[in-house]
Amino acid sequence: MAVLEIKDLHVAVAGKEILQGVNLTLRTGEIHAIMGPNGTGKSTLSEAIMGNPKYEVTQGEILLDGQNLLQMAVDERARAGLFLAMQYPAEIPGVTNVNFIRDAVNARREKPMPIREFLQEFDQALATLDMTEKMADRYLNQGFSGGEKKRNEILQMMMIKPKFAILDEIDSGLDIDALKVVARGVNQMRTPAFGALIITHYQRLLNYIVPDYVHVMMGGRIVQHGGPELAQKLEAEGYAGLRDELGLDIKLVDEN
Repeated sequence: MAVLEIKDLHVAVAGKEILQGVNLTLRTGEIHAIMGPNGTGKSTLSEAIMGNPKYEVTQGEILLDGQNLLQMAVDERARAGLFLAMQYPAEIPGVTNVNFIRDAVNARREKPMPIREFLQEFDQALATLDMTEKMADRYLNQGFSGGEKKRNEILQMMMIKPKFAILDEIDSGLDIDALKVVARGVNQMRTPAFGALIITHYQRLLNYIVPDYVHVMMGGRIVQHGGPELAQKLEAEGYAGLRDELGLDIKLVDEN
C-alpha cells in the first residue's frame, strides 16, 4: 500500500497565498473527491502536488511513501507514481498518441515493455474507452474534441498505471455518455495498487465514480470531510449552505 501525505500545505501564486494549510492523506485502494466552489484552490492543490513551478510552496510537506516530493522535479514525481489528468490537456503536434504513451509507460519501467504486450494492453484500453485505433496515430490531442481529450487522459492513466492519479475536473464539458465512458476507465483501475484524487464542482460525476471519501475545500483549506453522502448534501444545499452551517466567514466566488 502506497501513501500520499499532504501536511499543512501553503501555496502562493504570483505572491498571493491560495492554499492556507491543507492536510490530506490518501492511500492506494481509496478514491477521494475534493469539491468546492471556484477560486478556492482545488486546481492549485493538484498543480502543487505535481510540481508546477508557477505554484510556490511556502510551507508544509508533500510526501509519497515518506519521500519528500518537494525536492523532486515534475518528471521525477511522475516516475515515482503520480499522474495528473489535466483540466486543459496540451496539444503536441508531431508526436503521435501511441508513441507518447509508450514512452511514458517505459519511463516508469526498468526495462521497456515488449511491443506486443504494450499493443495488447493499448487495444484493450481503447476498447474500454470506446476509442478507435485511429486515435493511436493522431498527434497528441491535436484536433481532439473536449471529450476526446478527456478520454485520452484516462487512456494514458490506464496504460501508465500510476500509484496515484489526480483527476482535475475530468467531467468538465462532457455529455452524459462521455462521462459514463470516462468513469468506466477510472473504475477499471480501482485496485489495492491504485488511488485517486478527483477534483470536481458537481456531484454528478460521483454518481459514476463513487468515492470512499469526500472533502470540501473553501478559502484555501479543507473545511469538512465525509463520505459519498456529503456530495449529495452539497448538491441539495449548495456550498453557501455548508458555509453558513459551519459559520465560515468565506466569500464564495461561485455560489452554485
